[in-house]
Amino acid sequence: MTTFVILLRGINVGATRKAPMADLRELCVELGLERPQTYIQSGNALVDATTSADDVRRSLEAAMPERFGFFADVVVRRADEWRPLMAANPFDGEADTSAKMLHVCLAHGPVDKEAAALLAPRAAAGERMRVAAGCLWIDYGASGVGRSKLTPAAIDKACGAPATGRNWNSVGKIADMINARVGN
Repeated sequence: MTTFVILLRGINVGATRKAPMADLRELCVELGLERPQTYIQSGNALVDATTSADDVRRSLEAAMPERFGFFADVVVRRADEWRPLMAANPFDGEADTSAKMLHVCLAHGPVDKEAAALLAPRAAAGERMRVAAGCLWIDYGASGVGRSKLTPAAIDKACGAPATGRNWNSVGKIADMINARVGN
């Protein structure tokens, strides 16, 4: 049995694309995924399964339209990949990096190694990007995500696949959930 981290993209933002976490947990059980546990309303979950990450992703993506009325990209990582991902934080220890403004963007597979360079011309003053551990890391700086010209479409194009981001606070909370579930 493997524990997986599930990240749904673009749900529960604004008035559309609603996917209550209780319904997501129920769907996971219906799909044969065990011990579903969610964190906040942005589509973060842990499940146990005997299948692969790709199988978990495909089954959830296929079930989303019927259950919730819309397709959502799903990114899945093994729980044992989460701590190494965190350890690869290229902005770790930098005093000017806010946990709320630092985002990790994950795609189905490793992001394009040139993603940060491709996004650089769109970056506002203070925004920084790096690729590490197969992820795109964006420090949105003081101006914040809402004012950035680094749109989801631009990020997807640079990454080479649809990507979903989580801020450093959420990444840490997911790690805490993993530790409580499987230990260190």
